[in-house]
Amino acid sequence: MTGRWLWVAGVVCALSLGTAQAQSGAPDGVAAPKTLRYAFRVAETGFDPAKISDLYSRVVTAHLFEPLVTYDHLARPVKLRPLTATELPQPNADYTQWTVRVRPAVYFQDDPAFQGQRRELTAADYVYSLKRFADPKTASPNWTTVEAWKLKGLNALREQALAGVKPFDYDQPLPGLQVLDRYTLRFELEAPMPHFAQELAVDLFGAVAREVIERYGDDSMAHPVGTGPFQLARWRRGSLIVLEKNPSYRERFYDAQPSADDAEGQTLAARFKGRRLPMIDRVEVSILAEDQPRWLSFLGGEQDFIERVPEAYTGIAAPGGLLAPNLARQGMRLHSTLGSDVFLMFFNMEDPVVGGLTAEKVALRRAIGLAMNVAREIQLVRRNQAIPAQGNYPPHTTGYRSGYRSHMSEYNPAKAKALLDTYGYRDVNGDGCREAPDGGPLHLSMATAPEGNQREIDDLFHKDMRRVGLCIPFKIAKWPEQLKAARAGKLQMWMVGYSSALPDASSSASRLASSHAGGNNIARFKHPEADALYAQIRVLPDGPERDVLLDRLRDLANVYMPYKYKGHRFHLDIERPQLQGYRRPVFWQNWWEYVDITPEAARP
Repeated sequence: MTGRWLWVAGVVCALSLGTAQAQSGAPDGVAAPKTLRYAFRVAETGFDPAKISDLYSRVVTAHLFEPLVTYDHLARPVKLRPLTATELPQPNADYTQWTVRVRPAVYFQDDPAFQGQRRELTAADYVYSLKRFADPKTASPNWTTVEAWKLKGLNALREQALAGVKPFDYDQPLPGLQVLDRYTLRFELEAPMPHFAQELAVDLFGAVAREVIERYGDDSMAHPVGTGPFQLARWRRGSLIVLEKNPSYRERFYDAQPSADDAEGQTLAARFKGRRLPMIDRVEVSILAEDQPRWLSFLGGEQDFIERVPEAYTGIAAPGGLLAPNLARQGMRLHSTLGSDVFLMFFNMEDPVVGGLTAEKVALRRAIGLAMNVAREIQLVRRNQAIPAQGNYPPHTTGYRSGYRSHMSEYNPAKAKALLDTYGYRDVNGDGCREAPDGGPLHLSMATAPEGNQREIDDLFHKDMRRVGLCIPFKIAKWPEQLKAARAGKLQMWMVGYSSALPDASSSASRLASSHAGGNNIARFKHPEADALYAQIRVLPDGPERDVLLDRLRDLANVYMPYKYKGHRFHLDIERPQLQGYRRPVFWQNWWEYVDITPEAARP
């Protein structure tokens, strides 16, 4: 064991030395590029916005592709603002029609697909990009999100392709996606959607160019060409991602607007106001799935920034929630933010063992939830950097209620045993493992991945389950493989998490809608009342009536328990003194263009 850890540490030191030598190799009189270096804890899957669903790929694509609108980098509470649009989308009186104008003179980065011509962004590019989510050949994991918008004619176009009536027709005009002129786009929805502008701000809905997709075909994940501030320069799958400043990026300047009482935000705004974006030249992202190498590479100076300090090292990095004195003396800065996310365990509701709405299946899921000592996981594994979850809505969203408490946070193995006994899950043969109510084997399986601190979480889960007589073997595979299997309905149980992409609670509510099964609704939960509640929630503006429905949907999910909601994480990020301007995003992923690397701050 000692040799293994020494070997890992030795590799990190060697890499640090190699990086330092490479960065010092700039020709005399030529300034070295301002390079941001940090590491992802999970491997990316690719860079086609219509094909990805994992967070880490989205961090990259958010800097390559641009949606029509985005969020102010500094505003808290969050505030929408135009990005490639000239102004925020304008609705009609009942929120069924939204019109937006694309800013002229926005250009895609250069690519052979454009045959040497400068390619301007137009309204038609957004129509094409959104149609790709509907095209069955794209197999977009996020189709259910676009489907829920109910853009007039889009779902029917997809159904024709699925039925084999004719291939998906990108050129067919649709009432739901209208190009009024070169720069003007109109969306028409079948039902009111008061929060539609927030949907358009999701980074997945940045524009791609048709010429690029048609040129690269099935290899589109490796050839991202957008209008964003950065472009892909190098990619070694699961190892290294290098991006460089997009030389054809338009003139765009730092003009974030924090609230008047936000001292930190006001300081950042004063420092960077008027600076042209992006302020750095290059981003190098390593993939370091193991906590120790990621932490050591940061301490050794190979990274300028560590995003989410590994839980195992929070006591060293931030004892008592404050930056450790030895790190503070080096000029480092700590950011602690309660994320808009939920970590959870889902049950496949179509699985014959744990799925279904009958009393004995609900009892099994409830018993598993009651047997899980989430408070101990938060204390031991997450080093108290989380709070227990009470329901499906993440913090900072309209459905979250900070004072609400539910059985989701209850740990009660005695009650779990009583439920199992009552509904016939008994240990018939005395081997310590319960059988199914019919007396046959109880075939349970928990999917897991070898990354990060999951092994510690799995160990606690195993002990918790054995304490109540449940024997649950683990099915191990890499995270991207598990995600693919989960979306296909091939996993029985899995611990995973999700982050909300917008302040409106509709996205979280959709995880309980049957129309999103296999997409946002990874548990494949189907219940008539849940579907009816979701249908009402999505068409109502914020207010007391909507709040009642959001609460009812949360309570319904807690009763049937397709998900065991476990907690909401605090994200601890640490930046070295050379990194300036960082503030953790809330509902968006792009932030690289808003930071600077100061050459006067010496790197180790």
